[in-house]
This record gives sequence, structure tokens and C-alpha cells, in this order.
Amino acid sequence: MTARIDYQKVAPGALRPLVELEKQVEQSGLEPALLGLVKIRASQINGCAYCVDMHTKDARALGETEQRLYALCVWRDTPFYTERERAALAWTEAVTLVAEDQVPDEVFAETRRHFTESELVHLTLAVIAINAWNRIAISFRSVPGSYQPQQAPP
Repeated sequence: MTARIDYQKVAPGALRPLVELEKQVEQSGLEPALLGLVKIRASQINGCAYCVDMHTKDARALGETEQRLYALCVWRDTPFYTERERAALAWTEAVTLVAEDQVPDEVFAETRRHFTESELVHLTLAVIAINAWNRIAISFRSVPGSYQPQQAPP
């Protein structure tokens, strides 16, 4: 597999708004581990090998377990995730697959039980951001494997 375009090199300024969106989400107070699960799950749904590789490595660097990472694609059938994480994963799937069911009211109601309005806005922005990154990486065939996470804080 070879990349079609090195988009970060060709148009670095074009990505600045998406990078700023990521910073906003990171500063929102949502748990980094939860955001990691969201990024991985959306990337799995979208079939973005580069982003799955990147975000599973990031999650491991933050201390995420192999068991939870392996089971993420079948999260509904495992006991490994909290109710808050389950709500976030359901929201992630609904927003990522928005064309299928228009984000059902039941999913909103359940997610709303576990997140404040501000948290839900930021969670939605996190899903939007990873879906955008997925579309960029898939379109330009970003090659997975070379990404290395930053060291986790002590």
C-alpha cells in the first residue's frame, strides 16, 4: 500500500481548523480514555486502518487494556465498559452512521443520562473530528504502521 498524497506536507494550513477542533475537544474535560475509545470505534466503523493503528497505540500508551481494545468492535456483548462508555460508544455509532437512522431519540436519551449538555456537545465534536480524519486518511491512503505515540505522562 502506498499513500496517494502526503496531505500534511502538501496542505498543512488546510488542516489547522481540524487540529484546533481536536484541541477544543481535548480541553473539554472529557476523559482521555473515553475519547480514545470513541476514536477507535468510529475508525473501525469507517474502515480507517491508519486511524485504528494510531488510536489503539495512543490508548495503550495511556494504559488501556488489550482486552478492552480487542473487544471494542463487540462492546455491546461484553462487560468491559462502564455505562458512560457504553453511552458514548452508542452515540459514536449513531453519529458516525447518521445517514442510516438520523441518530435515534433512544440513543440521545440514554447518552444524555450520562453526559451534561456541554459534554454531549464536545462528545459530538469528537465524533465529527475523527470522522473527518478518517475520511482524509482513507481518501489519501495513509499507510498504517509507522505512527508512534507520545510517551504517557508519569
